[in-house]
Amino acid sequence: MYNIEYVKNSPVEFDNAMRKRKMPPLAAEIIRMFDEWKRKKNTLQDLNTQKNEIASQIAIIKRTSADYKKEEMLTKSAESIRALIVEASAAVTEEESKFKAFLSKIPNILDSRVPEGNGEDDNVVIREVGEKRHFSFKPIQHFEIGENLHSMNFEKAAEISGSRFVHLYGDLAVLERALANFMLDHHRKNSFLEISVPVLVKEEAMFNAGQLPKFDNESFKCDSSYRLIPTAEVPLVNLLSNCNVDITSLPKRFMSHTQCFRSEAGSAGKDTRGMIRVHQFSKVELVTVTTEDTSEFEHQYMLNSIETLMQSLGFHYRVVLLCSGDIGFTSALTYDIEVWLPGQQKYREISSCSNCMDFQARRMLGRYFVKDNNQKKVYTFLHTLNGSGVAVGRALVAVLENYQNEDGTVDVPEVLIPYCNGLKKIVPNKIF
Repeated sequence: MYNIEYVKNSPVEFDNAMRKRKMPPLAAEIIRMFDEWKRKKNTLQDLNTQKNEIASQIAIIKRTSADYKKEEMLTKSAESIRALIVEASAAVTEEESKFKAFLSKIPNILDSRVPEGNGEDDNVVIREVGEKRHFSFKPIQHFEIGENLHSMNFEKAAEISGSRFVHLYGDLAVLERALANFMLDHHRKNSFLEISVPVLVKEEAMFNAGQLPKFDNESFKCDSSYRLIPTAEVPLVNLLSNCNVDITSLPKRFMSHTQCFRSEAGSAGKDTRGMIRVHQFSKVELVTVTTEDTSEFEHQYMLNSIETLMQSLGFHYRVVLLCSGDIGFTSALTYDIEVWLPGQQKYREISSCSNCMDFQARRMLGRYFVKDNNQKKVYTFLHTLNGSGVAVGRALVAVLENYQNEDGTVDVPEVLIPYCNGLKKIVPNKIF
């Protein structure tokens, strides 16, 4: 999770980084816990050394003499040391567990470019792209459009599954599928490898990705060992867990289209109508695994792939640099892409594109190696990046609000027409 040598050598710098995260000074406690763990580990090693030395002495006695009295004395000493080893080993395990639990709750160190702030109002707009659509009538919100088309049903979804779910019928369901397929094809052209992954993962995978323990209450737990993924970032990042990869194989660019599941704990009263904040949603996720030297390039490469997708769909959007009070737990630097929704008359997040640097790799023990002049492998922790490419449900919302017509129909964006079997306009569904 952290380079302890960095914390020990630069405690003031580390505490200043935590202050930017609104965290108290932590360096002293990290160093104290590390030193205590190391002290107990050294004690255990000393005991094992003593045990081995006694075993050697007993072996020599058995080979060279019949000093049974000395052998008996050494045997008793060995038994005493074995008992001490059991105690010392338990102490090391307990100290290591406490230390790991303490570190696991500390967020990533922020990049120097991250502005200080308390929340989304302090985020910095980097650029706006495209023009806002102008209407000769007052545009309405996506859930009104969907319900008027008889193709979006929240009441029946609530009856079957509970609140914050939606059913899509007919052409809206086709449009949702078309959006996902278009996104995958778009990112494939930018060298992202499509991977089909499970939506159930072990808690270890959630921990590696930084979802646990921080977001324990925000994911759906199936039983004692499985969680429904909140994002495909979790399984994709873990493809490199406990791995040592050759630098020549990097970067690795992955993508996956999955259903995602979030409990939306703490969201009571927020976006209670519509598809903006639901428990289950479809998303295309991008993940890149690379080296420290190419980390920034890959961040911009991923961001560009997402932005060109937004432009292809004809959306007006803005790119926002998240401040210290709004950025995610695992991220060192995040850009949000916010799409303009004329029905709501506001920008809404449709993608987050983050560089986690080596934070996740340290949790999951993912490294790359280069060979020195002596052909010896030199290992370094990987850098991981992730981005929504994009949230399919929110893209559907953006299409409905930006391409709505006064008569209640919705035009299909030109790039999506081939993905909708030639469908150019969505009209009211006559089945429901």
